[in-house]
Amino acid sequence: MRTAIFAFTERGKARARRVAEQLDGETTLYAPARLAAEDFEAYGGGLPEFVGSLFDSDALVFVGAAGIALRAVAPHVASKKSDPAVLCMDEAGRFVIPLLSGHIGGANALARRLAAALNATPVITTATDVNGRFSVDTWATEHGMAISSMALAKRVSAEILVRDIPFWSDAERPDRLGEGLVWSDTGELGVCASIHDIKPFEDTLLLVPRALYVGIGCRRGTSEEAVETAIFGVLSAHNLRPEAVKGVASIDVKADEAGLLACCRNHGWPMAFYTAEQLNAVPGSFTQSEFVRHTVGVDNVCERAAAASGGDVIVAKTAMNGVTVAVAEMKWGIEFG
Repeated sequence: MRTAIFAFTERGKARARRVAEQLDGETTLYAPARLAAEDFEAYGGGLPEFVGSLFDSDALVFVGAAGIALRAVAPHVASKKSDPAVLCMDEAGRFVIPLLSGHIGGANALARRLAAALNATPVITTATDVNGRFSVDTWATEHGMAISSMALAKRVSAEILVRDIPFWSDAERPDRLGEGLVWSDTGELGVCASIHDIKPFEDTLLLVPRALYVGIGCRRGTSEEAVETAIFGVLSAHNLRPEAVKGVASIDVKADEAGLLACCRNHGWPMAFYTAEQLNAVPGSFTQSEFVRHTVGVDNVCERAAAASGGDVIVAKTAMNGVTVAVAEMKWGIEFG
């Protein structure tokens, strides 16, 4: 987690240091020499301009007046899917207020955490939290799920305040559901958690767990387009959502394949490379190829690489334009706290 903390008085700076002590990851305190909001020229511009340079952080914490924080972030607010968590804490340490990205960005959770550690009061204003109802974007974020439609997420968040919303999943049914959810696979508007491209409701908000590992084998010099076409073709053929891909794996001799690397980089898929010895040690029954064994020292690259994640192979070796693809699914489930 990367957090920037801003302070504007000596007392605020002392409070900011206490805030920093409660945070994990990379935390940086910014306070100009004369400790005034307009004096951030020392950091390369006025406060709003400087805050904009840090808007790719995970969280921004302002120790001072809420108005200063609002004016600083206002020019840079873009989307609740990408904006950082923005919080404000008074310099006396009485209140912690999430101002932006309370759910997806985690500002509400961070406010509660800081308030508990610093003996302050979290001031939570989001409607689902205030009314004790299920927050779909918070739950999806906490469980590492992709949200298929922010417009539908907004509708669910609005309608769950006045009625129960149907929820369904092809995973095992949980013992209990979140407040405001009912287990059903019919209705006009509903929420579904699945790795598959399914729509049980007229308007289905699909929450996609990142639970798939794609194993890849390819010829030397295979293009980015060929790799992408093969992966998306296999996923589509098996009704699997691309958002469910957690990572891509192959044998270490492919670690310099420009097309493979470019495809994964453009889609934000982490890559793992295994030696032939590591792949041969993966337990399970796999499609065997003597040609592949003779070439790279292992009878099957894509299936073994996919399974090396610890998941179960759900799509066996599939060849397409010089690329072989297999898919393994990690165990996942549905739970509500």
